[in-house]
Amino acid sequence: MKIDLTDTTAGDINKALVRGRRAIGTPAVGMVLTLVIVTDEENAYDALKAANDASREHPSRTLVVIKRFSRNPRARTSSRLDAEVRVGADAGTGETVVLRLYGEVVDHADSVVLPLLLPDAPVVVWWPVEAPEAPAKDPLGALAQRRVTDTYAAEEPVRELSARAAAYTPGDTDLSWTRITPWRSMLAAALDQVTCEVEGVVVEGEEFNPSCELLAMWLADRLDVPVKRSVSAGPGLTAVRMDTSCGPIVLDRADGSLATLSIKGQPARAVALNRRDTAELIAEELRRLDPDDTYASALRYGVERLDTVPGQGTPEPGQPASRAAEPAEPDAEPAPVEEAAKAPAKKAAAKTAKKAPARKAAAK
Repeated sequence: MKIDLTDTTAGDINKALVRGRRAIGTPAVGMVLTLVIVTDEENAYDALKAANDASREHPSRTLVVIKRFSRNPRARTSSRLDAEVRVGADAGTGETVVLRLYGEVVDHADSVVLPLLLPDAPVVVWWPVEAPEAPAKDPLGALAQRRVTDTYAAEEPVRELSARAAAYTPGDTDLSWTRITPWRSMLAAALDQVTCEVEGVVVEGEEFNPSCELLAMWLADRLDVPVKRSVSAGPGLTAVRMDTSCGPIVLDRADGSLATLSIKGQPARAVALNRRDTAELIAEELRRLDPDDTYASALRYGVERLDTVPGQGTPEPGQPASRAAEPAEPDAEPAPVEEAAKAPAKKAAAKTAKKAPARKAAAK
């Protein structure tokens, strides 16, 4: 059942919800939380579909906040709130209210949402795209116990991770972190089967996929070993290779669905490691509303502390260059300088760099 309201108020929306529940014969409210989705028209359909699918596991009142920015000064000075109330089969197992804000009310979305929150129930705010730099300081984020973002949707995902770390507040989380839950479980189970010490790790995946960086930071933070970030064609995460004192442990997923776990001295095993859709990710995040300390620790480890494998793409700004650009060992021979003295400084440097091996060029 759908009820359209034009130029309405929060009070009228609450009355429409009561009428809708009575009309479908379910006057009781059996929802466990309020999920607030802050998005735009372009992404509203996909976000709402994912929320409706997740509501089968977590019955909730879903409030979709769509800010419609006006194109002319006159429209920006006026305020209007349109709403679409959905109950019954049109709203999964809960209730849905799509709020479209116009004019000055765009800057006061929290005052619209606050009267519509379920009483004495947790609040989760989800930004599918364009999350604020500090979610906890956002007016809507301040209403929530849990704040969900997705750095994968950001224009510069790796830079976004650094911003998330700087503004982290207990209760913040990210779907890029949720995506690697099966990987973390599988790697932890693999390490439980051996008594070896991990000496180094390589994480391989798409270049602009923040889940790869988060997994690498988690491994570096937990194991206290050097972790390198290698770039592959994808899809998503493709492999994790751990060098141990007993031999390599490799979790390889080349096709995005079926992975192979190889441990030295044991037969290789095929494990299901499917790429999950957004509904599954949101359902997982709604299972826990307490702060995720493991995510916080991995996030604060810092992207800039990860290394990159030579020849595997250009590091993001702020990251260290690959080992080919590191200072050479002390026993490296210095490059000859007699010929360089005969030419201008720039030509000599270029000529020496071309002739000298990579290590000698790096040393110079």
